[in-house]
Amino acid sequence: MPEKSKRRGVLRALLCPALLLLTATPAVAAPAAPAQPEPVRETVWVDTGLDNDGDGATDRVAADIVRPPTDRPVPVIMDASPYYSCCGRGNEDERKTYDEQGRPQGFPLFYDNYFVPRGYATVLVDLAGTNRSEGCVDVGGESDVTSAKAVIDWLNGRAKAYQRPTGGAEADAGWSTGDTGMIGKSYDGTIANGVAATGVEGLRTIVPIGAISSWYDYYRSDGVSFGTDPRGLAESVEEGGGRPDCGPVKQRLDEGAPANGDTTPMWRQRDYAPDAGEVRASVFAVHGLGDLNVKTIQFGQWWDALASHDVQRKVWLSQTGHVDPFDFRRAEWVDTLHRWFDHYLKGADNGVEHEPAASIERAPDEWSDEPGWSGETAAPTTLHPAPGESPGLGGLGVAPADGQESFTDDGHSTEYDWAEHPDQPAANRTLFTSAPLQQDMRVAGTGSVSVRATPGTSSAHLSAMLVDYGPATTRDALGPGEGIRTLDTESCWGANRPGDDACYRDTEATKSDVDYQIVARGWADLANHESLSQETPLQPGNPYEMTFRLGTTDHVVPAGHRLGLIVAGTDGSTIQPPEQPGRVDLGLAGTSVSVPVVGGPAAATAAGLAEQPSSAPTVRPDRTPSRPTPRINGDIPE
Repeated sequence: MPEKSKRRGVLRALLCPALLLLTATPAVAAPAAPAQPEPVRETVWVDTGLDNDGDGATDRVAADIVRPPTDRPVPVIMDASPYYSCCGRGNEDERKTYDEQGRPQGFPLFYDNYFVPRGYATVLVDLAGTNRSEGCVDVGGESDVTSAKAVIDWLNGRAKAYQRPTGGAEADAGWSTGDTGMIGKSYDGTIANGVAATGVEGLRTIVPIGAISSWYDYYRSDGVSFGTDPRGLAESVEEGGGRPDCGPVKQRLDEGAPANGDTTPMWRQRDYAPDAGEVRASVFAVHGLGDLNVKTIQFGQWWDALASHDVQRKVWLSQTGHVDPFDFRRAEWVDTLHRWFDHYLKGADNGVEHEPAASIERAPDEWSDEPGWSGETAAPTTLHPAPGESPGLGGLGVAPADGQESFTDDGHSTEYDWAEHPDQPAANRTLFTSAPLQQDMRVAGTGSVSVRATPGTSSAHLSAMLVDYGPATTRDALGPGEGIRTLDTESCWGANRPGDDACYRDTEATKSDVDYQIVARGWADLANHESLSQETPLQPGNPYEMTFRLGTTDHVVPAGHRLGLIVAGTDGSTIQPPEQPGRVDLGLAGTSVSVPVVGGPAAATAAGLAEQPSSAPTVRPDRTPSRPTPRINGDIPE
């Protein structure tokens, strides 16, 4: 979802130092950097070796640089983005600005202000086809990834760059050690994932924030479409509806993204997890557990792939939606990031690699640390639905059960409609709840749902949700700020420069008192029950078996709460309906949910999931979660 914020006023650059004195002191004050001369600001155009726009010349991407004026080589912090001119970066939608000579002046985000005085260069790369770069956007494909990889190659003496886009004098990177750390939120962090998966030498660490690991899973899910397509994104970031000479690239995007949700070679090329074995960089991942834009499956499958190859890694999981840690845990973030870069880019022996590898927000601004993320060790635990006294309502536990329940897909109801009245039958969903838990149970990792479904028409889409029923106070990740509120005060993080200040508006957590939380979600097209790359026509009245994924989660279901499973048709807030929505019968003996429980089946049994519920949970109307603004075609993963 596009980030919303107010633009800063004209006086902000002049008042920022004074405002810093007036605002509350950060929890961990930013350490003062030594005074230094004005940094060097320049732009180079790096040859990518590709000709994506078909003009007969290889494309060159613009890399804007701010670096210390020193003869001693320094490492690089890089953010490669398509958003520097079209959409802006950060909570305040900052864009790049240039002086009258075209030299870079205003750099979005705090990286240059904070890190350049501390002995780093900051390099902001315009992806091919955006801002001042040549070429075309291909939405996570070879052109996008090569845009940043080529700059790392140049920093390490393996590629050429020029002082002008037309060529001329070559630009030298002798000021750099070549050691590079990539960072960025959403699309930017996605490019960091993609570049790391190439195994490029010189990339020492990446910090992907709310980042994509599979572009298929951004636009599709197990055969269903979320209603957006990569062409729209490419045209948005190229501005003006797309660059005229990039039509063939858009055509290939259209051909590779069929509306029926099938996987294709284009989607597989844009899945970085299979190449996790090539990753040489350490990874510090950050993701919001309430992120409905770049969904949590993106983090989960990337993390699992990295773990299988023993890549050095660290993670922060917040209760926010699509939000940068600078805006939900600012002081701790800057301090941790500084030590992370010092260790991996400068070789500092500061012990950051031995600190807790996982930090999870359990309540607003309350964090729990652990040596390694328990999602790696949680054991799949199979829970089964059981019929109840009312149609479409039943129990959930470890014991298998027979029977049949049914729902009718109306094509527009949402997961919130289904979850809000767990004690009332509804024709458009089935809902199964456990008995109240006897002790806390932690669910961490990526689960799945298996169904034995009999469609009443020739097409059927499925949605499934895990729900924690019980009172809680949580961040309002579904609200306008996705878990944060932007304040009028500011704090400054680094050196202010003319046209590029280091002051940013403070934020605070927004909270919501709720009686239920949707813990994990999944969607599928029953026609893809045999293969995600090709639909199989459905015969009404015939049963089909299919297993599809739930989103990655890390959630503690407290004692006294109930765990619920919803199985229904089209989630109108997220997926497109089938051509002929209709009735679907669920065979309960063939329907189950695999839940990643810390402690496995024994922990689930100890929590009371062997018992059958004696009643259904209730939800007060004034304690239901906010509903997010529906996404529309053309939204972008900012």
